[in-house]
Amino acid sequence: MDYSRLEFFISKPRMDKFLSAVMNSEQNAKKLYHINLNVSRSFYPILHMFEIALRNSMYERLTHHFSDPHWILQQKNGFMSDRSLAVSGFHMKHSVREAEEIVLNKYGLISSTRVMANQHFGFWTRLFDLAHYRLIGGSTIHCFPNRPSFANRRDIASKLNRIRSFRNRIYHNEPICFSGYCVNFDLATTIQREIYEVLQWMDQDLAAYVRHFDDIDSELVRLTELQ
Repeated sequence: MDYSRLEFFISKPRMDKFLSAVMNSEQNAKKLYHINLNVSRSFYPILHMFEIALRNSMYERLTHHFSDPHWILQQKNGFMSDRSLAVSGFHMKHSVREAEEIVLNKYGLISSTRVMANQHFGFWTRLFDLAHYRLIGGSTIHCFPNRPSFANRRDIASKLNRIRSFRNRIYHNEPICFSGYCVNFDLATTIQREIYEVLQWMDQDLAAYVRHFDDIDSELVRLTELQ
């Protein structure tokens, strides 16, 4: 597809940033757009497995904490309704209620596993926000038995929120190849490193398993095509 047709379908404002970054070379703008797409695509399996592993680990930890495999349903009227969460609009409680409606409409029956599976990534990272973390007695930090001694709630929350923000950029089709108006995948490589760091804190075998599906570096090498 020539550049003008790509610009028509992708939109001129979106393509203009790629064009500006490569000194108005339409050929290189198209290459950069393709490289960005391929690097973004290469993150999908890594982010997918990271999110599922984090979700399941946290769910099991809180099942142990509350001695209740259905805590996600029962705690709507428990810690999720604590007055200290008013400032955040009781986000977790509302998220559970919305998931219950979705599950009920789709399956005719509410189950804790389906409500759990319908929660977005932010639901789980919110458990490391200070207000929520205090209400669950810091239980979720035990999801990371291999963390170094200096890694505390704040460190984990920062990493999870950076990963979540990057994930959202990819899932919302935003470019990840820029720092300002310069071509730069430094953020992508930082997130890649932090994903494996957190996975290793969870389970070293899990981190090694996820690496089998990682072709991010091989896609980043394609930047040489612009030179």
